[in-house]
Amino acid sequence: MFWFQSGMVFLPALLVIWSSSNFIVSYVVAIYRNDVDVVFPYISDTGAEPPESCIFGFMTSVTAFLASGTMYARYKFVQRLGEDVGSVRSRLNHAALGLGLVSCLGMCIVGTFQETMVTWVHDTGALLFFGTGVFYAILQAAISYQMRPYGSALCVCHTRTAFAVISLLAVLIAVISGGLVKGTKLHRKPSDEDYTVHLLSAVCEWIVAFSFVLFFLTYIPDFKLFALKVKAELEQNS
Repeated sequence: MFWFQSGMVFLPALLVIWSSSNFIVSYVVAIYRNDVDVVFPYISDTGAEPPESCIFGFMTSVTAFLASGTMYARYKFVQRLGEDVGSVRSRLNHAALGLGLVSCLGMCIVGTFQETMVTWVHDTGALLFFGTGVFYAILQAAISYQMRPYGSALCVCHTRTAFAVISLLAVLIAVISGGLVKGTKLHRKPSDEDYTVHLLSAVCEWIVAFSFVLFFLTYIPDFKLFALKVKAELEQNS
């Protein structure tokens, strides 16, 4: 048996690989076509022009689907553990799932509505994605501590907390500095008045994105511990 065949490990593993590829492939194609600057463009900028916009939109939608599945599997694992040992509050688990699914919706909006075409819709999706995604990570870090000694090791709990805090700080900086950026354009010069705040905002956006990726990477040990099964029941005709 391969390592990814253990339990539900394939879900977070595929999510991490696919989402990382999403960011990297779009960036490489955009750089090759000279559609964005080499030094830290916004992630959305790498998917603003065709054909990379098609790649970005497709891969982002698949990422949202995989993330939803991973979040739901995590929810069911925590729910079952709570029923057995009563260590996790069900409301906390429900809230985390709700925030996670809203974050996935925001991800779909970001991938579907390009930044240069419908800016306000794209920005709304980005706020949903990053904002609720951060709170999802925070709640899951708290849940990880409540689950002990079951589930994750203490070092994994600390790691999740670190990624949640890093993503929170990066989102705050990205939003504040991004609000000072004037206009939406794919190429910027160091001589531009808002170049420094643009660069700071873009760097923080990449930090948040890969903090999320690494956060889901920490799910792999937990997902070895359970499996989900679908049970079909036939209705009996009276």
